[in-house]
Amino acid sequence: MAEKFDDLGADLYTLVDEDGVEQTFELMDTYESEDGELYYALVPYYENPEEMVEADTELVVLRSEEDENGEETLATIEDDEEYERIGQIFMDRLSETYE
Repeated sequence: MAEKFDDLGADLYTLVDEDGVEQTFELMDTYESEDGELYYALVPYYENPEEMVEADTELVVLRSEEDENGEETLATIEDDEEYERIGQIFMDRLSETYE
């Protein structure tokens, strides 16, 4: 489950995992594949920018899916090959952006 909100221009999403734990993430990039799949690259959000610099943050890559009500949800990519392929696309794009 994802709840999107906007804070100071950042695209923030509050995600709820299968254990009901909420965490806020910042959207870094989106990617739509040739077959129409939509993917999100997110990093954990920290209110204090110094915390983000000090954190050992990993990129979280999720796929957009529709739930039974037709609403968008973000889901873990189960297929290792798909995850590696999409993750590499995001890493390449982010490297170009932040060089």
